[in-house]
Amino acid sequence: MNEILTELDQLNLAVIAPFLVIQFILMLVALFDWFRIEKTNGPKWLWLIIIVFVNLIGPILYFVIGRRQD
Repeated sequence: MNEILTELDQLNLAVIAPFLVIQFILMLVALFDWFRIEKTNGPKWLWLIIIVFVNLIGPILYFVIGRRQD
């Protein structure tokens, strides 16, 4: 029984790790862009909160909705 739990823990890490890496990379790229860009669609401070606190979806929302395309 203990061996099964150990295998499940390793499997969970193998499934979750790629999502964590993607989340981290997306957040870093979105934050870099947020600092660099002057204007966004909506308040800039709100996009910072969304990027940092809304996991995985926040940075994607910023790139799809938040960036102003002038």
